[in-house]
Amino acid sequence: MKREKPKYMQIIDAAVIVIAENGYHGSQVAKIAKQAGVADGTIYLYFKNKDDILISVFKEKMGVFIERLREIAHRPISTEEKLYELVKNHYTILQNDHHLAIVTQLELRQTRKPLRTKISDILREYLSLYDYILKEGIENGVLKDSIDIRLLRQAIFGMIDETSTSWVMTGQKHDLVSLTDEVHQLILHGLKK
Repeated sequence: MKREKPKYMQIIDAAVIVIAENGYHGSQVAKIAKQAGVADGTIYLYFKNKDDILISVFKEKMGVFIERLREIAHRPISTEEKLYELVKNHYTILQNDHHLAIVTQLELRQTRKPLRTKISDILREYLSLYDYILKEGIENGVLKDSIDIRLLRQAIFGMIDETSTSWVMTGQKHDLVSLTDEVHQLILHGLKK
C-alpha cells in the first residue's frame, strides 16, 4: 500500500504547504517535490498526477478528522458533550494547521466536477459520524424525534464550515477554537430566547 511507503506522507505534507501558499493551479509537481525534498520523478511513484495528489491530501487529512470524531462518537459521554467535542475537534485540527485550513476551506472548493465527486465521497464518511451522534441524541431523547437528521447534519456542518472559511478568509486572526461554545449553544438551542 502506498501509504506505507516512507516518502508518501512527506509528499502529502509538502503538498498541503505548497497548495496553501501557491493555490492549487499554481502548485506544480516540481514545487511539491522540492518542498518534500524528493526528486520530481519520485512523486510519480506515489501519485498519478497533481489531481491524485489533491485527492490523496484530502483523504489522508480527512482521515485525521474521521479518526478523532469516531473516537468522540463512541465515548461514554452525553450527546451534548459529543456535539461540543465534534465542533471543538474540527476547529482544533484547522487551527493547528493553518496550511491545511487554507487547502480545505479554499482550494478544494475550486476543483472540477470529477475531483469534487471524489472529495464528496471522502467527506461522506465524516458526515456519517455526525449522523451517528444525532441518531443517538434522538434515541436518548436529547433531540426531537421529528427532526430531519440530514437537514440537521447539513446545518451543523454548514455552520462549522462557514465559520472556518470566514476565519481563513480574514487571515486567521482570531482563535477559531474559541467559537466552540457559541456554535455548540446554537446547535443545542438554536434561536430560542
